[in-house]
Amino acid sequence: MTTIDIFSGFLGAGKTTLIRKLIAEAYAGEKLVLIENEFGEIAIDGGFLKDAGVEITEMNSGCICCTLVGDFTKALKKVMDDFAPDRILIEPSGVGKLSDVARAVERVEGAVIGTRTTVVDAGKAKMYMRNFGEFFNDQVANADLIVMSRTDTASDEKVVAASELLKGLNPNAKLITTPWDKLSGAQIREAMEHDALHEEMEKLRHEHHHHHDHDEDECDDPECACHHHHDHDEDEEHEHHHHHHHDHDEDECDDPACECHHHHDHDEDGHEHHHHHHHADEVFTSWGRETARKFSEEEIRAILAKLDDNETYGMILRAKGIVDATDGEWIYFDYVPGEIDVRRGGAAVTGRFCVIGSKMNEDALKELFGLE
Repeated sequence: MTTIDIFSGFLGAGKTTLIRKLIAEAYAGEKLVLIENEFGEIAIDGGFLKDAGVEITEMNSGCICCTLVGDFTKALKKVMDDFAPDRILIEPSGVGKLSDVARAVERVEGAVIGTRTTVVDAGKAKMYMRNFGEFFNDQVANADLIVMSRTDTASDEKVVAASELLKGLNPNAKLITTPWDKLSGAQIREAMEHDALHEEMEKLRHEHHHHHDHDEDECDDPECACHHHHDHDEDEEHEHHHHHHHDHDEDECDDPACECHHHHDHDEDGHEHHHHHHHADEVFTSWGRETARKFSEEEIRAILAKLDDNETYGMILRAKGIVDATDGEWIYFDYVPGEIDVRRGGAAVTGRFCVIGSKMNEDALKELFGLE
């Protein structure tokens, strides 16, 4: 059996950073394969997408990195057969549903899911939950462990509020709120695989109740261990995870991607009917280009700052790229709403970038990047 760990998380949450930390600090001595399943016309992290199958893109820290496209389950089986890894780390697209990825993995003979980890940006949880709940909530609701990112830069109030929102969506998941630089990869892996605190609490409860006979139906103690081992079938789990609260009324929400529109609506006669679930392609679009154009660092920073203008460019959720710089170096950039990261790196074959969002104005983006 091959253990498969899935690392989910909305666009720009920090999945790749967490995985790199774990590869460097927690998976020493294991034969690893990292699989990236990207959304976007031009994949920045994993090279360029092929028509189908497996594309091996790089080797680092003894880890094989590849991108799966086409038939996911068939390609995953091929990776297992060809490389016989001890562990596979899957990094799905930021707009992928964790439930879909997990179901696909479960269909592969010889694969067993080790843990489902979801990375959540502490400062953006509320906004993503409100605007893209169908995708964000699924990632949270189906996680075994939720790792909050940027808790060192978000305010204490935001971290606490985000923690409450996440616990409301998935009260059974373990939660990491400590900044990553204060934790070792081994500590994070231990949280993924063992819930030491939960085990210790269970042990104490067991000792406390050892001589206390009672029927589960008569027990009204919410902390009692008798309540902690219920199994849910898929339908029950689905219903459970979608009972969450919005910080706005449904009537006030005009975003078609919002979760509040996806589970019930009424026709003229008042009969309730259900909408289908959306695929990422129905809600999110990507726009990417290869370009030989050279940019100054100031120009890139100015371009990224303007992406916060939703009225002009649409709701931009992620932008990243590698472009040639006017000073002879290469510029690497990342953008999520309100945050810009620009740095220098090695030369690429050609410049390329990708923008992902909802209701994007591609003509305005072309003009912004000077590609008209």
